[in-house]
Amino acid sequence: MKTAIVYYSGHRGNTKKLLDAIAKQGDVTLFEAANSQDVDLAAYDLIGFASGTYFGRFHRSVVKCAEKNLPRGKKVFFIYTYGASKPNIKKLEQIAKSRDAQMMGEYGCRGFDTFGPFKLFGGIAKGHPTAEEIAGAAKFFQDLAAKSAKGR
Repeated sequence: MKTAIVYYSGHRGNTKKLLDAIAKQGDVTLFEAANSQDVDLAAYDLIGFASGTYFGRFHRSVVKCAEKNLPRGKKVFFIYTYGASKPNIKKLEQIAKSRDAQMMGEYGCRGFDTFGPFKLFGGIAKGHPTAEEIAGAAKFFQDLAAKSAKGR
């Protein structure tokens, strides 16, 4: 199963930690959204969008890349890390629906956050993502790839 993941992982690199574990699972290509606004995703069976949470949403570069490059009829999934609260993924879901994409699932976990006001008191969610959360992301992808390969 050929997989592409378009991501943005700035600030602390929390999301990239999850993606590095996933990339070890097989034929996975990672595209950093800030550098890959013109990426051809047509050859991929499964397409992921991943980001840390920025003001309650996925990073704008990931959303823009999805708007511009998501082909019709693909299987998609979402991965995210967050400090305080889970992101609103409605915009990405709308993009996927408009392209007749099949949403296969999402995985999210806490991530150490020292952005903005959190910096004043040393940050929140220290120690995250944990080894268990990183392993959970790899397991999520493993299960997702198996489900996708079966055609569900």
